[in-house]
Amino acid sequence: MINLQPYENPQYFIYLLVALLPLVIGLYFGKRYKWYEAAISLLFLFFIFDADKWKQGVTLIAYIIYQFAVTFAYQHYRQKTGKANKTWIFCTFVVLAILPLAAVKIWPVVPHKAGIDIGFLGISYLTFKTVQVVMELRDGTIKKVDPITYMRFLLFFPTISSGPIDRYRRFAKDCDKAPEREAYIKDLGLAVKYLFQGFLYKFILGWLFGTYWLPYLEAQAIIAGKGMPLHLSWWVLGVMYCYSMYLFFDFAGYSLFAVSISYFMGIHTPMNFNKPFAAHNIKEFWNRWHMTLSFWFRDFIFMRFTFFAMKKRLIKNRVRLSQIAYIVNFMVMAVWHGITWYYMVYGLYHAFAIIINDIWLRYKKKHKLVKHNKFTEAVAIFVTFNVVCLSFLIFSGFLDNLWFNVPLGK
Repeated sequence: MINLQPYENPQYFIYLLVALLPLVIGLYFGKRYKWYEAAISLLFLFFIFDADKWKQGVTLIAYIIYQFAVTFAYQHYRQKTGKANKTWIFCTFVVLAILPLAAVKIWPVVPHKAGIDIGFLGISYLTFKTVQVVMELRDGTIKKVDPITYMRFLLFFPTISSGPIDRYRRFAKDCDKAPEREAYIKDLGLAVKYLFQGFLYKFILGWLFGTYWLPYLEAQAIIAGKGMPLHLSWWVLGVMYCYSMYLFFDFAGYSLFAVSISYFMGIHTPMNFNKPFAAHNIKEFWNRWHMTLSFWFRDFIFMRFTFFAMKKRLIKNRVRLSQIAYIVNFMVMAVWHGITWYYMVYGLYHAFAIIINDIWLRYKKKHKLVKHNKFTEAVAIFVTFNVVCLSFLIFSGFLDNLWFNVPLGK
């Protein structure tokens, strides 16, 4: 059977680009064929959830119906009450929007019959979209959600499985009109560029780091670490760097594919990565790494918690408030990844890394310790890179295997 899971093999792109050709021609001549776009989206969604994944497809349909009910029930309530809507009702709708994803994350740690799966590919990123819409309806930044546009927004197949996470207002501006010809020609150039860059990242560099080198380094780390305290060896350092490179090139390659296909379709899906390993500090890293996710957490977790705590005067000291907000933000992110010790440690690690970074920046500014030059910038990048790579080693779960699944001294 042909594997048509999103961006998993070069054959997928042949079918996809052939299918997109009529849409591309239409956009070139200033026409957007919405019916054809919908048909292509449904076709490739069918390929994702066919065969043994049909149960996930049924779950997706039920999920979309559920989220439509939540979103439009809240929109009706918001329009009926205006600015007088109650906070507890808003919070209830947010919880309802998050509930399916929360159930999927909790399910693995709840005793249940083997083989029963309640999730589907892409549930996390769909939930980010639905929660964002409910929150922006509350804020008034979204006045009204159009059902057809909302359906297209949720089921936009280039990004459905792993992002990038688009925003409804931005998507709505693109999806109803065809771009000007000159602008679309420029988009096609970028689409081709991102497509080939994605092939380089995912199928060459990602394969080298993740498939060719990483298993060997992990095996050597386990062999060399036997009998050593905590099973640590120089091989573990190799695993740390190799996994970090694999994680970046594989995910950045996938994101480039999603952006590329979006541009072919005349939709400007935002970029997800911007040279993250060139960051000078950990906060700058999060402004460059998986940007649509980090900005989503910034806007809808960090800022919301901060405003709530300030309004209720829970924490008077603004420095302490921001520190607690970082911890809340990254612990929510950790739980989203999964309920395991290494995800929790990963979340706390980044929260405290940013807190320490902020303390250092305030201290440096106050005492005027170091002037910026090429040497200090190089040191900052080097330190940040290694701090990040260590966090990815924790995130990978390899230490769980190394320490807890391999008996010490054997």
